[in-house]
Amino acid sequence: MISLFVMLNQLTPSCCRGAVVKRCFLSFLLSVFVLLAAVPVVAQDSIRDNVPTQTIPDTLLFKIQKAQSVITEIKAANKRGYGVARVRAGLADVKTNIAPVTADINAQNKAIDAKTLSNYSLLLNDALDKLSNWRTTLSKTNNDLQSRLDRVVALSNDSLLTVAGNDTTDRKLYADQLSGLRVQLQEAGTRTSAQLDTVSRLLADVSGTYLNISALQTNINERVQKSNENAFQRESPYIWDAPASLSASSVQDVLTSSYQGQNKILKYFFASSWDNRFLLILLSIGFFVWVFTNFKKANNPALSEKLGELQYENIRPIPIVASLIVLLNLTPLFEPNSPSLYIELTQFLLLVALTVHLWKRFSKEDLRMWLLNVALYVLLVITNTLVGDSLIMRLWLIVLNVGFIYIGVAFFKRLQRRHISDRIIRPVIRLYLVLQLLAIVLNVFGRISLAQTFAITAVVGLVQITGLGVFIEIVLEALDLQIKISTSSAGIFSRVNVEHTRRSFKKGLAFVAVALWLLVFFINLGIADGIFNFIYQILIRPRSFGSISFTLSNLLSFSVIVYLASLLQKNIGLLFGESQLPAANGEIDQVSSVLALIRLVIIVAGVFLAVAASGISIDKLTVVLGALSVGIGLGMQNIVSNFVSGIILVFEKPFRIGDYVELADKKGRIRDIGIRSSKMITSQGSEVIIPNGDLLSNRLVNWTSSDTYLKTEFTLKVSADTDLQAIKEIIRKETSEIDGAIKTMPPDVVVTAIGPDNVELKVVVWISSIYSEASVKSQLLQNLLSDFKEANIKLV
Repeated sequence: MISLFVMLNQLTPSCCRGAVVKRCFLSFLLSVFVLLAAVPVVAQDSIRDNVPTQTIPDTLLFKIQKAQSVITEIKAANKRGYGVARVRAGLADVKTNIAPVTADINAQNKAIDAKTLSNYSLLLNDALDKLSNWRTTLSKTNNDLQSRLDRVVALSNDSLLTVAGNDTTDRKLYADQLSGLRVQLQEAGTRTSAQLDTVSRLLADVSGTYLNISALQTNINERVQKSNENAFQRESPYIWDAPASLSASSVQDVLTSSYQGQNKILKYFFASSWDNRFLLILLSIGFFVWVFTNFKKANNPALSEKLGELQYENIRPIPIVASLIVLLNLTPLFEPNSPSLYIELTQFLLLVALTVHLWKRFSKEDLRMWLLNVALYVLLVITNTLVGDSLIMRLWLIVLNVGFIYIGVAFFKRLQRRHISDRIIRPVIRLYLVLQLLAIVLNVFGRISLAQTFAITAVVGLVQITGLGVFIEIVLEALDLQIKISTSSAGIFSRVNVEHTRRSFKKGLAFVAVALWLLVFFINLGIADGIFNFIYQILIRPRSFGSISFTLSNLLSFSVIVYLASLLQKNIGLLFGESQLPAANGEIDQVSSVLALIRLVIIVAGVFLAVAASGISIDKLTVVLGALSVGIGLGMQNIVSNFVSGIILVFEKPFRIGDYVELADKKGRIRDIGIRSSKMITSQGSEVIIPNGDLLSNRLVNWTSSDTYLKTEFTLKVSADTDLQAIKEIIRKETSEIDGAIKTMPPDVVVTAIGPDNVELKVVVWISSIYSEASVKSQLLQNLLSDFKEANIKLV
């Protein structure tokens, strides 16, 4: 550039030399600026050419970190496991449990009752649920393993993680690390591939088992449906066409398959219903502790003198057998979905417990028949597992049916059934005989499974009604012991009518006994689920009345809550020392005034809970209350008052139909309780219509209340020198022997006046009914007159 500048200076004239120099100088500066600007570009191009050398370590580190993360994830998953061992063990258990069911279903010439088929269906449904869950889990695990294997393969094939011998980049610095990493990737890939193969095989096995069990379930469903549709159609040859041969091997095979199948059902049932059984056992233990504790209290010298000698036939100081009978009788209530074999086993245990319990109470003839019944019951249970088309087994089943008919006619009519009404016993015995006869007829005409069901249902039903009778006796005696101890120690039962309490408990126990018997009867017939579903559908079916929608279950809940609230507020005072009996010896019970507030809270809470349970909208209830308030304001006070009073009378029950009441100047028996008014029949025979508002607002005397005792009184005058103690003894003796008087409450004899030569006595006698007052007083006075003459006691 300088030489070019010199040449231009020599060739250019002097006049123009300055301008040229100036232009050359500017060109020189421009060239320098261009060269300087080109230097960064060249530097940048040089950097681009050397990219691998500078940036590879950063990318390589990222890849190494990613590969290490995959390896760590695979190791953690392998250490944590994939649940393969658990699923494999569970699958083995499922196959083991299902194998006997499959063998029993596929057994040739064997009739299986509908209840057993239903139990098999429950077992298969549980297995299908497990297999479905395992299949979902294994599918997810399989996908996860495949994803990890793909990532391992992709990292193994990544050239960036490979260092060649002639590599000139910085990757040579990571050669050892990359070499170890590739070994780890190879090991992780091998382990993942092996796990994937294991999971895939297990998934295939689970899926295959699921399909097999689904097919078996379909077979059972078809059998159940066919059994329901053809309940009375022939499933085996008529008895005269039945094959007479019976091989020992076939009997053994059928017995083995039935035992294994029923065994699996029981194991499944025990595992799935342990919580209900635990509550039942706790209840039985509570009964044992209750009776044991009360006997221990009765042995206390302070109470023993008041109680006297305790004589009970059904409970003992250590009530082991009684508690076992309670446990076995309540089992169906806590386990309503139990298999038929479980019911049969519990009834057999109940038979054994009843045998021990009633051993000394049976006569020799009754005991012999009872033991024969136990033996025939065991034979029937075994026979039901073996009966098929064979003529021999079917004839043997008929022999057992005839034996049970003989026992039912000859023995069960003589059973002690003190607390089971004949209205219950007679229908049960008749049903028992009818079912045994039907079992024979159905067996003859080839309907074997239904014959088996009828036979076992009849026997279990009659055994259970016997056990329930003993159960009621046991509970009533335990309650009687509690009442005696509580009365002697001024407990809660000293404040209530004991006879009324016993009657109420007896009615409640009888209701429970009937419900339990029906439950077991329906379970053994195999129709319990159908009946429960039918009732359930009736209760939950939506119904409408105008714009109001409701269900029968809502109405039932409403009624139950209102009844319980009414019962609770009526008897809550017993917990605070309030007594339903008249005060003895003039004592006055002091009850806290907070009791009225508690009763009010119970009533209000019960009403709100009942309304909430009924499903009625609060808005609609508000409209009804608003309309009611308007009606009251328009002059319906009396009608509404009587209407509300009628509702209160229904729930509070100050008297019942048939009670003898006194209102103002009227006395009579209540004939009817209506919504607006009630009807009373006087002793003269006239009918009096009384508004319900008057019954609540006026003072009313109920002479026949079932919760209190009544008393009648009369006056005697004797000479002043008469032995008053002898008079008291005579009066107490005659009162204890007369019908209609309360034996547990001795009469009171008090001196009311003293004259110059006479003493006036007032005699108060407690009676059970107002209707017997005249007869009791008349009979007592006649007896006293005769006794006074014999004792030379003169009346003034």
